Amino acid sequence: MGSHSSLYRTLFGLLGFSARLPSSLCYGQLPLGPSLVTNEDEELPAYRDASRCINERVEDLIERMTVEEKAGQMFHPQLFMGPNGTLDEGDNTIFPRNGTDFMIGDQLLTHFNLVADITDARQVAEFHNRVQQRALETRLGIPITLSSDPRHAFTENIGTGFSSGRFSQWPETLGLAALRDADLVKKFAEVAREEYLAVGLRASLHPQVDLSTEPRWARISGTFGEDAQLTSELLTAYIKGFQGEELGRHSVSTITKHFPGGGPMQNGEDSHFVYGKNQTYPGNNLQYHLIPFKAAIAAGARQMMPYYSRPIDTEYEPVGFSFNEGIVTDLLRDELGFDGIVITDWGLITDTEIFGEPFPARAWGVEDLTELERAARILSAGCDQFGGEARPELIVQLVNEGIVSEERLDISVRRLLREKFILGLFDNPFVDPDAAERVVGNDYFVRLGEDAQRRAYTLLTNKNDILPLRKASSNTKFYIEGFNATLLQNRNFTVVGAPADADYAILRLDAPYERRPGFFESLFHAGSLEFAADQRERQAAIYTAVPTIVDLKLDRPVAVPEVAEGAAALLASFGSGPEAFLDVIFGLAAPEGKLPYDLPRSDEAAKANLEDVPFDTKDPVFKFGHGLRYADQCADAGNGEPGDCAVAW
Repeated sequence: MGSHSSLYRTLFGLLGFSARLPSSLCYGQLPLGPSLVTNEDEELPAYRDASRCINERVEDLIERMTVEEKAGQMFHPQLFMGPNGTLDEGDNTIFPRNGTDFMIGDQLLTHFNLVADITDARQVAEFHNRVQQRALETRLGIPITLSSDPRHAFTENIGTGFSSGRFSQWPETLGLAALRDADLVKKFAEVAREEYLAVGLRASLHPQVDLSTEPRWARISGTFGEDAQLTSELLTAYIKGFQGEELGRHSVSTITKHFPGGGPMQNGEDSHFVYGKNQTYPGNNLQYHLIPFKAAIAAGARQMMPYYSRPIDTEYEPVGFSFNEGIVTDLLRDELGFDGIVITDWGLITDTEIFGEPFPARAWGVEDLTELERAARILSAGCDQFGGEARPELIVQLVNEGIVSEERLDISVRRLLREKFILGLFDNPFVDPDAAERVVGNDYFVRLGEDAQRRAYTLLTNKNDILPLRKASSNTKFYIEGFNATLLQNRNFTVVGAPADADYAILRLDAPYERRPGFFESLFHAGSLEFAADQRERQAAIYTAVPTIVDLKLDRPVAVPEVAEGAAALLASFGSGPEAFLDVIFGLAAPEGKLPYDLPRSDEAAKANLEDVPFDTKDPVFKFGHGLRYADQCADAGNGEPGDCAVAW
């Protein structure tokens, strides 16, 4: 793995790319895994007794905890893996951080977000067990809850998050949305759950259920698109797949984000940055963005994450959502009835520096508060856990100075500990490295993901039914851009160096965006939805020279009517690899996707949108739901009824 790739993915992890059970539920009669070792001469503490009800175990543990131990539960920083699966010793250089032993043994932390790609399942499982063993050595032996950002999407952009590594590779959630198939979404989530469980991941920093009503926003790739009802249907299947019908020992707890919906960003900017801190509702349409969160609560969502943004020109105070009591307590908890865990997005308290670039805490609207005051404000708003940093000493200080009561800590700690008990972590926190090696990336899971990548392709234009290219032969010459020539050569096709020498051109194009200055900002695909003039001119020359098939990799909407006009065929993809693309254009698979959002005609049209209103772009090039199918070429040849055309894999 190249050093730059590793650094980009690590940085992304650092900065937050993140059926109700009866309260008296007892697991005493359920079969347990291997119990934790205890001294037979000592009386078993109630919280260690798996025959007791969860509430009794939680209350017994809380009574035994110091303020410091309670404060440690309330932070959720990143966890790095050391060489060969050892505990990380920390670093004071590129990514300053404390070592694992210090965070668990001194800061008493028990929730972590695993950073870096998973390329060796056995090694990660062994690392996880070492982490759990270190936690057992603390005074109370509270087990670790390890979380993860999304890891299953195929990606060629090393800046957008973790690669799937050893995990099966699926389309982005936009690709799942393009297929409109809730059963497939649930199957994906069940597969992802099994791979997560195998290496010890017990919480997912997803699903992301923001609605893409502002097409310029840089974080649309992780959503289900623009439609609230479709998003609600698919996220319900997603949550059920990860958690099961009820949360338990074989579940992964989901963190639904970003409440109350991060889509309506002012001018399409993102609130990681000070110039994008405002969220706006010119169409008075907040209720539309709440629809997916209501569905998530009904589906049994366990945890919620507010976004960084602050609401502008609404009834709510213009401060960041995690600082906002009107949003977290009045709206989420009281009005919508959510009584689960609320974890903040990453880095709301502490200013930091990345590669020499200042990166302030995303304390929008309360920038003038001290770190101590920010922490108090977040607790007062109703949040339970601080994401992406580790400052438990601030919570201890708040209690010691009488600013926050210990009883207030107990409210949050009770929620956090109950989740651990329900997940079975107190009774068997360890995983089987042999099983991890068998489960993660097994042939069946991989085949399901690759099939979904092919199916998610969305056919936007197909002039004269040029696709599929079933009659192409070894003599057919192709000019290509955007993927490796060996992929075509391995299929016995000829690749040439100029469009004029080709029978067809095949282009895989990234969606246009404006590169921003600064290391971290440059990873966000923001700004213009149009190709620059020189790119349009270059592409037009190819379209004129030879019939051209274009794959647009849509991590957000685009405004490219000239591509739709000039290309012989235009497809959209949402996290599918080049092999899937070639299978589709050569007829080994068929595109089944439908657009999960409108594609505007121009930047001006996008700018004229009301940020919070869906489907209001004027005269879109393609509308939500557009997606063609291949003409049936088998029925006329006597090979069956329409729709019976055989596909060979």
